Amino acid sequence: MSLTSSAIKTRALELGFDRCAVAPVGEFPELRFLAEWIDRGYAGKMAYMARTSDRRADLRRVLPSARSVIVTASVYNVDRPYSVEVSDRDTALVSRYAWGEDYHRVIGERLASLLAWMREASAEPFESRAYVDTGPVQERVYAQYAGVGWIGKNTCVINPELGSWLFLGEVVCSLPLEPDPPALDQCGTCALCLEACPTGAFVESRVLDATKCLSYLTIELKDAIPESQRPGLGAHVFGCDICQEVCPWNATPARSRRPEWQPRPGLDRPRLVDLWRSTDDALQSLVQGTPLTRPGLTGLRRNVAVAIGNSGSRDAADDLVSEPPASVTAGALSRYDPLVREHARWAVECLRGTGPRKG
Repeated sequence: MSLTSSAIKTRALELGFDRCAVAPVGEFPELRFLAEWIDRGYAGKMAYMARTSDRRADLRRVLPSARSVIVTASVYNVDRPYSVEVSDRDTALVSRYAWGEDYHRVIGERLASLLAWMREASAEPFESRAYVDTGPVQERVYAQYAGVGWIGKNTCVINPELGSWLFLGEVVCSLPLEPDPPALDQCGTCALCLEACPTGAFVESRVLDATKCLSYLTIELKDAIPESQRPGLGAHVFGCDICQEVCPWNATPARSRRPEWQPRPGLDRPRLVDLWRSTDDALQSLVQGTPLTRPGLTGLRRNVAVAIGNSGSRDAADDLVSEPPASVTAGALSRYDPLVREHARWAVECLRGTGPRKG
C-alpha cells in the first residue's frame, strides 16, 4: 500500500518523538540567507558551514530525488531551574541539552527505526537520508515549513504547546508525501531574547553573530577565547540557554521524564572547582556519551578556568596555578596544556585583582 504522512506521524509518536510533521523540499527564502550570513563572517571558524553551504541551500544537491522532509521534534527540557535562576556563581552552567545522553545517538537510533519501518510499510522503494544535526540540512527552516514551530527571534524553533527545548531530526526522502501547513510566527513585538543576550550576539532579529555567542565560544572555538570576551562567559562552561530561558513561550514548557535526558549526577549543577580538580580520567568518564565531548577535555578545562576567574572565588586561585607533579610532563594532563594554562593565568589575575576588570 501507499505510505501516507499520517501513518508516518503515528509511527513516529509510537517511537518516542513528541512531534512529527512533513515539509516539501523547496527553494525557501530562508535557505538562501545562509550564504549572506557566512559572507558577513558570522560563522567564525566553523569552516564546515562554508564548505557545505551549497548543499545546505538545496537538499537536492544531497539527494537529487528528494521531495519530502519528515521533521521530528523531541522535548529535552527536564525539571531543573534555569541558569538565570542559579545565583551561586561557583556553579558551572551547562546547556541543558548536554545534561544527559548524546542526542545524536538517541535521536539517530529512533530515526533509524522510523526509516526501517517506512521501508517495510512502503509498497514502493524510495531513496532517503536521515540526519540529526550533523548533515547539510537547515533543519529549522524545514521545521518551520512542516509546521513543527516557527523560527523565533533567537533563531530557535518554538512550538506553541511545547516551547523551544526541542531536538530536531529529519528524514529526507523521495516519497511525494502530503505536507503539513507551515507554522506562523508568534513572536510579535517581544524582544526579551535579544535584550537578554549577555554578549550582544544578536545583530538583529533572527540573525546571530556566532562569533559573539557563548555556545560558539565554549564549544566550537578551538583556540584561545579572546580576552575581551572572557568576562561575558560568566559561569558558562558549555553553551548558553539564556535566550531560551527568558522566552515567554518557555514560561510553562513541556517537560520530559525520559531517562536519557535527565542530568547525570555529576552534571546536575556541578561546582566549578570540582570540575577543575577532577582528573582527566574522571572528567572523561563524566562527559563520555554526552555532547560535552565536543570541545574535548582541553576546551572544557579552558572554559572552566575562565568561569572560575569570573566567579570571584579567590580560594580557587591556588588550584588554577598549581604546578604539575614531578612525575607528569607538562602536556600529559589537560589542565597543564599551554592553552588551558594561559586561561588559568588570566583567571588568577582576575581573582587576585591584578588583571582586567570583569564586565
